[in-house]
Amino acid sequence: MADYGSIDADNHYYEPLDAFTRHLAKKFTERGVQVVQQGRRVKMLVGGEVNRFIPNPTFDPIVVAGCLDPLFRGQIPAGVDPRTLMQVEPLRPEYRDREVRADLLPSQGLDSVLLFPTLGVGVEQGLKDDIDATMASLSAFNRWLAEDWGFDYRGLIGVPMLSLADPVAAVAEVDWLLAQGARMVHVRPAPVPAEHGTSRSLGDKRYDPVWARLAEASVPVAFHLGDSGYEASTTAWGGTARFEGYGNISVLTRVLVSDRAIHDTVASLLVDGVFTRHPSLRVASIENGSDWIELLVKRLRKQANQRPWAFAEDPLDTLRNHLWVTPYLEEDLSALAELIGVDRILFGSDWPHGEGVAQPLDFRKELGAFSEGDVRKIMRDNCLDLLGSPRAAA
Repeated sequence: MADYGSIDADNHYYEPLDAFTRHLAKKFTERGVQVVQQGRRVKMLVGGEVNRFIPNPTFDPIVVAGCLDPLFRGQIPAGVDPRTLMQVEPLRPEYRDREVRADLLPSQGLDSVLLFPTLGVGVEQGLKDDIDATMASLSAFNRWLAEDWGFDYRGLIGVPMLSLADPVAAVAEVDWLLAQGARMVHVRPAPVPAEHGTSRSLGDKRYDPVWARLAEASVPVAFHLGDSGYEASTTAWGGTARFEGYGNISVLTRVLVSDRAIHDTVASLLVDGVFTRHPSLRVASIENGSDWIELLVKRLRKQANQRPWAFAEDPLDTLRNHLWVTPYLEEDLSALAELIGVDRILFGSDWPHGEGVAQPLDFRKELGAFSEGDVRKIMRDNCLDLLGSPRAAA
């Protein structure tokens, strides 16, 4: 057992049904998230359409933590039907109650966790054509998060969600979050919805006031896996048009969109000069794996060789200076450390999701190739470097 408490950079809660509606202005009732009852089934409407990102938004019963780990590692025993791996249980108090969750941390060997949404990362895509509803809905969600979990409470670091779709409103939201003591924000890894159904790069200069405010406050940005809308691009190949839960996405769609959203997100930030204009900005890729980084570096370096005037430095150096990442456990972590440096690898368990590990510190079993000093960096110190010093609430 380590003589230090680890910091889990990928932990989750399960939202109650009113997470998006409790603080939502009434004028957005039918334009934001709605909870509807159809017989015994509860469904969520987002932008007027049924949202299938989470099949059961009540989360009760819920998938047992870690039961799908072999499926996501691609290590299913011969002769075993993958569908039989799914196990469910009643919703546990620690998945909803922050006091119970905070009390649990020491027994899990954790000092702190970064808490991300489960349902929440699947909502923005359904609102992409209504910018006002997007901004209002995420703002309402953040006020629920502050109320139920807090942004820095007894080791629980709730990560609020931020959309750049309305840059002025985004800056106002950042200011409110900073005043509440937020230590990190989450931005969807996807093009930013813009006026008239268009979209823009995250690196568009119209969003510089947001990046500047976060960089000035030394608050990092997380890009967590969610519904980035990439499924729509696969319909030309006969793929699934939208995210409908892992079990309902076609195999072809999974192959075509795998890693694309985070690959393109980081590319847009680097190529469009966000890190050059905001050299103190720190970002983290959470639950997107890491195999995409080598391919991105190869592509960026080719462009830097062909168009050197478009890059301020070697793209790999830029990534090493600004990007932290939680890898998947089945990936080559030693190769990742060689590529971006062991100082940029984060421990992320995805607990208590079924595709994560059964207990957060099970992640440590995959670090046998690393020295004890490097293990400590991955399990604790690197996340501290990412977060920087705690901010006092204004």
